[in-house]
Amino acid sequence: MKRELQGHYVTISTVGEEARAFVPAPLPPKPPIDWTPELRSKFDQALLALGRLDSISTFLPDISLFLYMYVRKEAFAF
Repeated sequence: MKRELQGHYVTISTVGEEARAFVPAPLPPKPPIDWTPELRSKFDQALLALGRLDSISTFLPDISLFLYMYVRKEAFAF
């Protein structure tokens, strides 16, 4: 199955630093997602990982600093 691009990158500037941000394509995707058992299993694993990350965030003194660290790390990975 051939899909179109799922979004595009734009250059942004925040706090004096330039970074590239991914802007996803509008939802729902065309063609629709084919939910195979293997894909559904991966999706469920991702949801569990997000739940674990959310539960850990309750132990952080300042969540915004934690998020900024990962946003900055990903933005400079390119």
